[in-house]
Amino acid sequence: MANSASTSGIVPGRKDTQALADSFKDLHAPLSDHEALVASDRCYFCHDAPCVTACPTSIDIPLFIRQIGTGTPEASAKTIFEQNILGGMCARVCPTETLCEQVCVREVAEGKPVEIGRLQRYATDTLMAAGVHPFERAARTGKTVGIVGAGPAGLACAHKLAVLGHVVTIYEARKKGGGLNEFGIAAYKSVNDFAQKELDWLLSIGGITIEYGKALGEDISLAALKADHDAVFFGMGLSGVNALRCEGEALENVIDAVDFISDLRQAADLSQLAVGRHVVVIGGGMTAVDVAVQSKLLGAQDVALVYRRDKDSMSASVYEQELATSKGVRIIYNAQPLRVLREAAGLSVEFAYTETKDGSLTQTGETFCLPADQVFKAIGQSLTGAPEALALEGGKIQVDANGRTSERKVWAGGDCATGGDDLTVTAVAEGRDAALDIHTTLLG
Repeated sequence: MANSASTSGIVPGRKDTQALADSFKDLHAPLSDHEALVASDRCYFCHDAPCVTACPTSIDIPLFIRQIGTGTPEASAKTIFEQNILGGMCARVCPTETLCEQVCVREVAEGKPVEIGRLQRYATDTLMAAGVHPFERAARTGKTVGIVGAGPAGLACAHKLAVLGHVVTIYEARKKGGGLNEFGIAAYKSVNDFAQKELDWLLSIGGITIEYGKALGEDISLAALKADHDAVFFGMGLSGVNALRCEGEALENVIDAVDFISDLRQAADLSQLAVGRHVVVIGGGMTAVDVAVQSKLLGAQDVALVYRRDKDSMSASVYEQELATSKGVRIIYNAQPLRVLREAAGLSVEFAYTETKDGSLTQTGETFCLPADQVFKAIGQSLTGAPEALALEGGKIQVDANGRTSERKVWAGGDCATGGDDLTVTAVAEGRDAALDIHTTLLG
């Protein structure tokens, strides 16, 4: 092996092929038939179950678990897909530890919840492996809908509309669909090209066409979409990356974390992906954790994740923080970047220690420096390229409870719209609900 964790600079091949395969294997192994039956037996099948309320897509969790327990995982999968057509991916990436499993009666009483996420994966994987699509299209309505973005919100909207009999065209700027499920999820959470397999399975319902390489503002416009379709849905996510707003941000090897994760997800050979010996990640969300953990798994010797506030304020869950530290990532709380400096051996990032006083973040006056070959920016994303005709609120497309925008015939959902919490499962719920409102509107 040409390089190792101690090799200076930014180089590929810090681990051999087998070590990389072991590092990036499935984070949670799928349940066997017997394991699924045992896990399902722990559910109390609560009336007014709190887990259902905690699920953004309102899946009937006790019902689908009971169906697994009775040996009918295919029926269980249909129960899931009726509410969440991307239930397979959500079973892999949802922060169940802060949603359904956190409020599970077993968790509250015993500190060990029913494994809802793994059971959901067991059911959905069973049905998808059989090559079965649980829904059929209704009679054609004669209406067409244009959707911008083939991410979770756009796909959920498209599928529901197709089931209801409409013809849907999705316009996607990239050469592949899936959105963050394809380009932004940690590789160890979604293995074996699952995002594309799920996309192909979803499209098998029929009535949905995806036109790739069609970017909003370049190849398509709001006016053209409204002219060509009876309704329009925007679900293009967030493509801009927030700035550090500190000196040295433009230096070479100060990189957007989302771009690095995308490159990693699309890499045919991880041993050819270069990573630094010393890596510094700035941020406190899921993207920050994902890029930090994957840098470590690629063979970086030292990875520091630096967040400006305390542990409880970090948007990444405690589970994700503990996952990071278990992989060797060092998390530094209450530190704010001041500047990035060019050094003879690479980069150096100067930070100021912070504290919160009366609700405001202030610097203590103490500083420290971290050496870095690579610095990843992971401090959130922003909306770019939204049509001027659409009203914005807080930097996102303004929508009402049904996903309607300020423009007639136009809806929006997912990360690009107001009201969500930037989760895949929330984007699915918003796309699905907008589709229902579009359907009702189109049919009068």
